[in-house]
Amino acid sequence: MFSWKMPVLAGFLLAAAPLQALDLSQMTDAERAAFREEVRAYLMENPQVILDAVQALESRQAQQQAQADIQLVADNLDALVNDGFSWVGGNPEGDITLVEFLDYRCGYCRRAHNEVAELLSRDGNIRWVVKEFPILGEQSLIASRFAVATKQIAGDEAYSLVHDALMTMNSDVTERGLSRLGRTLGLDVAPILDHMNSEDVSAELRATRALAQRLRISGTPTFVVQDELVRGYLPAADMLSIVEDKRG
Repeated sequence: MFSWKMPVLAGFLLAAAPLQALDLSQMTDAERAAFREEVRAYLMENPQVILDAVQALESRQAQQQAQADIQLVADNLDALVNDGFSWVGGNPEGDITLVEFLDYRCGYCRRAHNEVAELLSRDGNIRWVVKEFPILGEQSLIASRFAVATKQIAGDEAYSLVHDALMTMNSDVTERGLSRLGRTLGLDVAPILDHMNSEDVSAELRATRALAQRLRISGTPTFVVQDELVRGYLPAADMLSIVEDKRG
């Protein structure tokens, strides 16, 4: 039952006891058997030791991951905050930059959409950069292509409308459905649909995917708040806490 945790325990014991006393290679078979029995008896009487050791290991690994993520963000900062094509919302002159990698078919992204909107309404000094990162199948890709094509053909305001609409769209993503959505928003849909599969759209999506790979992002939503990579959904209050911490 605890076999996967035994290396953690062994490391704990080796660190806590004299090396010679735990050198199994120098023990006789009888001594090794006795030692194993003592370890088993100790664990049966003190199972919390394993949990404590595992928690300590997980905490150490989390700290190491956080430090690695900070370096990844630093190495890719310009592509994150100023790539020249990603849509920028909130306050473009804000003192805090929030970058979001999202997929329109992702349930947690849809939840996060409302949380980000609340965050931006509560803090008017946040620059929000949206990264189109469709990873959940063909409908995700079609939705992102439509959004990017809208931005490239009709501009930022049209993109903002389409972005919000796609986040709340409950039907399947099809060309007919997108055409109807675009008309509802007052857009000239034909040139947008014609542009969806263009190289300009593909190049933007490729660049964002390559950036995500460099940052080792494999899921959505993923956020970058200044220098901190946040993997997964966060309520607005938690995001606000991170923002306030970044301001010092």
